[in-house]
Amino acid sequence: MNRALLLAIPLALAALAAGIWLAQSRYAPQTPTASTAALWQLAFPDDRGRAQPLSQWRGKVLVLNFWASWCAPCREEMPDFVALRAQFQPRGVEFVGLAIDNPANVTQFLRAHPVTYPILIGEGVAHDLARQLGNPSGALPYTLVIDREGEIVLKHLGRLPRAELEAVLNKIDAP
Repeated sequence: MNRALLLAIPLALAALAAGIWLAQSRYAPQTPTASTAALWQLAFPDDRGRAQPLSQWRGKVLVLNFWASWCAPCREEMPDFVALRAQFQPRGVEFVGLAIDNPANVTQFLRAHPVTYPILIGEGVAHDLARQLGNPSGALPYTLVIDREGEIVLKHLGRLPRAELEAVLNKIDAP
């Protein structure tokens, strides 16, 4: 093996490690700058244009999913959310999808792919909210699990594996 290759390998590994560190520090969910107390003061329209206050789910375990109709991983996790909602709703768990999308796109999407949990339309306001709630990159999907006391117990950027979400919901003290 030549000397240049022997020197290049450690440099390449160091560059890879630096890139991983930078990506994790920049894009990983962070401590929210907004409290969930402020969250309960907000209302967003549903797909029929009716304002839905988030406070209606206060005191429940809330799975709040930021998504968009054009986001493939968002669409992929929706069937899991439908199934888990059916399983956990009797225990006081609610799923809410908050679309970072426009009303026409959301309505068209829901006609083709109906879901059984509430979908609200937040457009750019929801995007800003996701950032305030610990998603500095603004990437989607972004999911929060908020317990009955209003504490965030899970922040997950990217497609949330069903088993991981189910484990979190089982761990929360549900009646």
